[in-house]
Amino acid sequence: MKEFNVDELSGYNGENGNPIYVAHDGKVFDVSESKLWRKGLHMKRHKAGHDLTNDMQAAPHDNDVLQRYPQVGVLKKAVDERPIPRPIAWLITRFPFLRRHPHPMTVHFPIVFMLSTTVFNLLYLVTGETSFEITALHCLGAGIIFILVAITTGIYTWWLNYMAKMLKPVRIKMPLSLVMLATAVIIFVWRMAVPDVLVNFTGLSSIYLLLVLSLALMVSIIGWYGASMTFPVEKD
Repeated sequence: MKEFNVDELSGYNGENGNPIYVAHDGKVFDVSESKLWRKGLHMKRHKAGHDLTNDMQAAPHDNDVLQRYPQVGVLKKAVDERPIPRPIAWLITRFPFLRRHPHPMTVHFPIVFMLSTTVFNLLYLVTGETSFEITALHCLGAGIIFILVAITTGIYTWWLNYMAKMLKPVRIKMPLSLVMLATAVIIFVWRMAVPDVLVNFTGLSSIYLLLVLSLALMVSIIGWYGASMTFPVEKD
């Protein structure tokens, strides 16, 4: 039975007439006949030519679903060139959640808080209700904290699951996250120093508002590229 390494397996992705192979638990299966693997993409998330052992743990079906398809080989275990420090290896073994999920979970908080900061400030401008503006300040403060958490877990996930490769989404997300953090801090400090920055609307108030609006734009771009890593956009 043919033995595949990771690089060889990646070529069987359904593109350019190639068959569609996936690996699970050291076995390589040919799923070319499956209607759910057309164009080498399953559920607009899982790509062919990869080891799906970890992904199958979260699948809504049993692992034996792959037994319906012919096994065409075995997957040679890759030698990890990045030895994981023992404390982290122990934590991952003890809490498998830490291998894949910390960043996808924590990233939702800055998304919500940055969008809420923008929405509540706009509601204040429309209604004149002071409580909306104060709520926006609270959301901004919480957002700053969770941006730091999301950046930390993002670097961890990037290093552990993506081998710190400079993928296009990463090249966009990393610097833009730092810009968003800096912008949020500037807005927070400005609002604390000038509590009535939006009360008596001036030219500076317009700049303040533009910075607030930019938070929603930046977090949307970051969220889009982050989601594209988990749920790839299917190409026609």
